[in-house]
Amino acid sequence: MARMSVRQMWKAKLAGTLAARAWPEAPDLRRPPFTGRVLGIDPSLRGTGLALIEFAAGRPAVLLRTRTVRVPARRSLAEALAEIHRAVMEFLDETGVRHVALEQTIYVQNFQTAQILGAARGAAIAAAALRGRPVFEYPPLRVKQAVVGAGRASKQQMQRTMMALLGQGAVLAPDEADAAGVAMCHALTWREESAGRVS
Repeated sequence: MARMSVRQMWKAKLAGTLAARAWPEAPDLRRPPFTGRVLGIDPSLRGTGLALIEFAAGRPAVLLRTRTVRVPARRSLAEALAEIHRAVMEFLDETGVRHVALEQTIYVQNFQTAQILGAARGAAIAAAALRGRPVFEYPPLRVKQAVVGAGRASKQQMQRTMMALLGQGAVLAPDEADAAGVAMCHALTWREESAGRVS
C-alpha cells in the first residue's frame, strides 16, 4: 500500500477511515476529530470570503454554504464594513455555527492597507462576538501547511485542494476557497485550550 501524505491522513481521519497503525509518526492524529460547524472567514474590504463547513466523526467534511461579500469601490468604508458585518451575522443566525475561524493579516504593503484590513476583520469579529461564538485566528502560512501541505501554496492550489477535500464538483471562488481553508485548518489543528483565540 502506498504511503499516505499528511493531508491524505487528515482527510481520512476526518472521515473516520484512518486506522490507528497508519499514524505512528503523527501523534496529533490520535486525538478525537473536531465535530461541529465552523465558519471560515477570509477578510477583505471589497471581497470577504465566507465558508461554512460541517465536521462530524465518521464521515467526510461537508461544505454547507459559501459566499463572497462583494462591496463595490463606490461604497464607503462604513458601508463596506456594515455589509461584512451583516453577512457574517446572517451565516451565524441561520446555521448553528460552533466556532469562527479567521485568517490573520501577517504582511501588508502600507499602513493604510493594514488599517482597512483590520477594519474588515473587526467587522467580522464583532459579529461573531455579538452572537457569542468563539473566534480563532490562523496565519496564512499555517493554513496552507495544514491544508495543502506547503506554506507557499498558490491560490489555485488552495482551490484545487479544497475541491478535493470537500468532494466539490466545481472549484470554489478564490476568497471562498481561502475561507474554507481556514475552517479546515481549524478543524485539523484545534485544541480544547484557547491557543490561537482572538483575545
